[in-house]
Amino acid sequence: MLREFIAATVFGTMMIAGAQAADLGGQVLKIGSDTTYPPMETVDEKTGEIVGFDVDIMDAICAKINCKAEFVTTAWDGIFAALVQGEFDVVMSGVSITDERKKTMDFSDPYLVVSQAILLRVEDEGTSLDAFQNGSKTLAAQTGTTNAQLAEKLVTRDNTRLYDTFAAAILALQNADVDGVIIDGTSAHAYEQEFAGELTAAIKGLESDPLGIVFQKGSPMVDAFNEGLEQIKADGTWDALVAKYWGVEN
Repeated sequence: MLREFIAATVFGTMMIAGAQAADLGGQVLKIGSDTTYPPMETVDEKTGEIVGFDVDIMDAICAKINCKAEFVTTAWDGIFAALVQGEFDVVMSGVSITDERKKTMDFSDPYLVVSQAILLRVEDEGTSLDAFQNGSKTLAAQTGTTNAQLAEKLVTRDNTRLYDTFAAAILALQNADVDGVIIDGTSAHAYEQEFAGELTAAIKGLESDPLGIVFQKGSPMVDAFNEGLEQIKADGTWDALVAKYWGVEN
């Protein structure tokens, strides 16, 4: 069920009556994104286009507030520095909203709340969380993520293996270089489907993270995007996209 992966929706369903509609005047916005994280964002192997839930959400918001999104692939390591330096107008890449990040960047209202999970090899699916916490097993995650922070909390830094991309962490799991990969439950579900019979999201419902769209500090666009978020929730677009990617409606 979707609630295993998405902890909650966090924005209302009522429009503000009579409010002035936001309009960004058709502006083309560069969206920085680490496009290696299905189903949030990835590169379609056949078309070369960047696709995913984040892309569809961004396009839906832009349709409401009159802008156009141009997603740009960039490595996670350095993505926030690039935003601060003005290389992008926005970052949308399954980014967790944290107090530390809010010191240097602004966030939209959360557009999704996800719970973290641990991917295991199918032959190890009976492994418990306690087995990781007793110090005998290793966890992999992408460096610089809240997943990595949780991994260190669960198994200590010594038993945490960090990788530049989640794809590399998944490969390490497949090669039995690590015992598990800690990852957002939404993406764990995608990898579980991609590697059916090989990998399984056997440990679910760990800490929850709200995801937000990221802006330069003081950006005047935050209110407009929050208005767009509210609108796509109110008109059913958000529910339709959740159903598209996870097979059920909220």
